[in-house]
Amino acid sequence: MAPETSRDDWVSPPEQTIPRPTYAPAGMALGVAFVLFGLATSYLFCAVGAGMMALALRSWIGAMANGD
Repeated sequence: MAPETSRDDWVSPPEQTIPRPTYAPAGMALGVAFVLFGLATSYLFCAVGAGMMALALRSWIGAMANGD
């Protein structure tokens, strides 16, 4: 049988806030994939990928700046 231990000196962990889930990292990855695919095929994909990356960065940085 295990010896009994006293838990009197234990402390509770500090309160933490968990950020809400976001699609920004996936959007950024998809934008990068579009840009790289566009380099091999068409500049239209590059433009769409750059737009997706800009929107994802705006969303991601905005969420961090607002503390969400």
